[in-house]
Amino acid sequence: MNIIVNGGSRGIGREIVKQFAANEINRIIVTGRNMSLLEQLSQNHRNVVPLFLDLSAFDSTSAGFYEFVSSRFEDIDILISSAGLLISKKFEDFSADESRKIMETNFFGPASVIRVLKPLMKAGTHIINISSMGGFQGSSKYNGLSYYSASKAAIACLTECLAGEFKDTGIKVNCLALGSVQTEMLNEAFPGYVAPVTAEEMGKFISDFALNGHKVFNGKILPVAVTNP
Repeated sequence: MNIIVNGGSRGIGREIVKQFAANEINRIIVTGRNMSLLEQLSQNHRNVVPLFLDLSAFDSTSAGFYEFVSSRFEDIDILISSAGLLISKKFEDFSADESRKIMETNFFGPASVIRVLKPLMKAGTHIINISSMGGFQGSSKYNGLSYYSASKAAIACLTECLAGEFKDTGIKVNCLALGSVQTEMLNEAFPGYVAPVTAEEMGKFISDFALNGHKVFNGKILPVAVTNP
């Protein structure tokens, strides 16, 4: 299978890549902002190709990104948008640059990736957007995460919209709203908190869902949480 994982430098995205890479039939392009960590994945798994990508500045590199992907994949089976940026502070303390960077990384960037790669998608392609329980309607919200939660709510809504727009193409789009998972990003936001789910466990769940979830779900926002956070 031809698989793209955006945001695979660390945390859940990295574990997703490792799960897919265990099957040598799969070919994976993994993107992120830490090229040394991406190259480690590539060194450990011959079927992983690393690519530096900053989603907050995607529009300026979109043409090169498409060329890179299309030169390696004739089509795409799975696209997972797991990249994320979390800055925790009071709403009134956010700068305009910080708030826009969160929205670019968590919403506009992933949305643009889907739009740019759409010509390589086919019937059966499965797009998985990774949201958060912070962006899940009706869930508890936490101080300091206003822009993060809003950006994750936006990508969840986009999932529903695209499932409708792509319905006649056979492309499936789903969204997983994650609760607390023990990652570097969680530790940075909630120092000392211990999540009940490891990044490896969640990576396995998401990779399994990517392979099979589109057989029974389309346009769904699915909460995947033991605790929040």
